[in-house]
Amino acid sequence: MGIFTKFLAFHRIFIIILTPLLLLPLPLLIQTKEAECAYTLFIVAVYWLSEAMPLAVTALIPALMFPLFGILKSKMVAAAYFKDFHLLLIGVICLATSIEKWNLHKRIALRMVMLLGVNPGWLMLGFMLSSAFLSMWLSNTSTAAMVMPIVEAVIQQILKAEAEVNTIHMKRMNGTANPGLQLNEDEEKQEHNGEIIRNETSHNTRKDEQDDTLQQNMVSVSDMHGKYRSKKDHMMCKGMSLCIAYASTIGGLTTITGTSTNLIFAEHFNNRYPDCHCINFGSWFLLCFPISIIILILSWVWLHWLFLGFNFTGMCNCSKEKTVREQASARVIKEEYKALGPMSYQEIVTLVIFILMALLWFTRDPGFIPGWASLFPDYKGYATDSTAALVLGLLFFIIPSNMPTSPSSGKKNDYSYSTLISWKEFQACMPWEIALLVGGGFALAEGSEVSGLSAWVGSKLTPLGSLPLWVTIIVSSLIVTTITEIASNPATITIFLPILSPLAEAIHINPLYILIPTTLCTSFAFLLPVANPPNAIVFTYGHLRVIDMVKAGLGVNIIGVAVVMLAVSTWGTTFFNLKEYPSWAPAVPTVNITGP
Repeated sequence: MGIFTKFLAFHRIFIIILTPLLLLPLPLLIQTKEAECAYTLFIVAVYWLSEAMPLAVTALIPALMFPLFGILKSKMVAAAYFKDFHLLLIGVICLATSIEKWNLHKRIALRMVMLLGVNPGWLMLGFMLSSAFLSMWLSNTSTAAMVMPIVEAVIQQILKAEAEVNTIHMKRMNGTANPGLQLNEDEEKQEHNGEIIRNETSHNTRKDEQDDTLQQNMVSVSDMHGKYRSKKDHMMCKGMSLCIAYASTIGGLTTITGTSTNLIFAEHFNNRYPDCHCINFGSWFLLCFPISIIILILSWVWLHWLFLGFNFTGMCNCSKEKTVREQASARVIKEEYKALGPMSYQEIVTLVIFILMALLWFTRDPGFIPGWASLFPDYKGYATDSTAALVLGLLFFIIPSNMPTSPSSGKKNDYSYSTLISWKEFQACMPWEIALLVGGGFALAEGSEVSGLSAWVGSKLTPLGSLPLWVTIIVSSLIVTTITEIASNPATITIFLPILSPLAEAIHINPLYILIPTTLCTSFAFLLPVANPPNAIVFTYGHLRVIDMVKAGLGVNIIGVAVVMLAVSTWGTTFFNLKEYPSWAPAVPTVNITGP
């Protein structure tokens, strides 16, 4: 038993040492550039999936091994680690840092919840919409970390208010809180003896029925660890927690900048197919916004049915008097919003830059009308979404955080200049691990192309063209959805993109037909607390068990994959002309395929 415990403690060391040794026959026996690149790829994939080393550290392995194998020169590998993606990420993080610093996210979340109402079902939907909207512009981890404390405050206030009401109700039923129940039995018995007996019997019967009903709704303190007075309260807490985790991930699907997997896909696609200008912020938003909305609404219905019951008709009854929990929710949310005070100068500036950045992204090259990029016809393709992000991102380091004030109380030099965000604050929010991880993926893709590994993989995958196209797409989507439950989303998509691109070219279909659903399904990590940072964040609040997340997440996973397949087969096909092999993709021999 002691040996097994030691092995578990040092299993990462064994993985780090044994993986290169066990795979060593691959480059030694075959001795081709393809085999040497595959050797590097397998080592990186095993380390990423097992997280034997930090993801960012593993991403540096191609920079070491490609020059040693003679696949790429060191300076060529280094160039692959910093792309247009990183400039876009820097601009987005500047915006996110300012939003978090000045509490604009909290104001947006509370305002959206107040607009939708405080019925538990509407409250859940309000928090889901707030989280999804914030996740479109911030990371899903930051969104969950920001919104969950607000949700927890609402939950605790609801539980506290209901506990007080139940206590008062019990006292009244026991006759200790209402003097009217304490009758002067001597006088009454002399005048209405028979009537009193009937009244007391009726009263005791009603009291017993009420006690039985109350006891049925109460859970023992030991069973619920003393945190919840009823199973209904516990189920509400589970639903509220999970809705934040799932909405934070679903909202990120909507925009290119919403999640790292979208950014990795966009950069990989634009590098591999430079002649295609169809993937940008606007086109991705038009495709994925309906997907996110449908998944969000269906997930809300699923969570509502699973944790709150199937009582959607009661939610539409606006004339109904508010319950105790609704009054408690409304009170907490109003107090939280009131505590923010009037909108500050810093929030207004951040909101204006936020709106301008979104407008510049949408209008750069919308496709159906000329965008602002057409103002520079001699430099077509020079300006990208990262250009707009950097232009406005740099303003956060220029615009003062406080308007100048006059000297007061006889003090000299009362003026001070500080910007909306500082470099230290930006560094604290910048996901350097993701930046290096993505750089490692770009290096692997570059090495696979130069060594010929991509072409070799494509030739071996050609027989898959005999399968129905929808089968190929759904199998690849299910594979990444499964793997991403135990591996990080960026690592999963980074491994599969260089494999799926040659597959699409080999079976002569539009690469977007496979890459888009695969990219979206990589984000569907809903089953386990370790599958996604938002899952882990809400799990730490103690309302959930792993089995709760598995049951709820399985339904959301199925909903997500089904909606993505529907979208790609309908409006996605029309939007990107997916049924034709595009001119911007490499020309390869056509194979017989069965239509979707």
